[in-house]
Amino acid sequence: MAETISMPKLGFDMAEGLLVRWVKQVGENINKGDVLAEIETDKATVEVESSASGVVLSHIAEQGTMVPVNAPIAIVGAAGEKVDAKPTADNGPKTTAAPQTQEKPASTTQAASPLPILVHR
Repeated sequence: MAETISMPKLGFDMAEGLLVRWVKQVGENINKGDVLAEIETDKATVEVESSASGVVLSHIAEQGTMVPVNAPIAIVGAAGEKVDAKPTADNGPKTTAAPQTQEKPASTTQAASPLPILVHR
């Protein structure tokens, strides 16, 4: 049975990662623990390991796209197994515009609540 590989959360504040490159291509055999892809976070480039053994049946996310944590990136299963692995609006990779929109309110909120400065004479 096919297993979906998702974008892992590699840090406490990680919301998404950039899928830099696929190490294993569709049709290649992969073992649990083998490197499937490389992702870039705001701090480092990290290798993502497969959580399943079998054949890479599909790449759901494309190289060079930002993918939210826990979103599906690939499907691993038995050779010849048929899967429907097309990205949808609900689980597909996000563009880089969405994170910028999310970051601005957080920094605005922090700047909107400064501590008062007391001056003694």
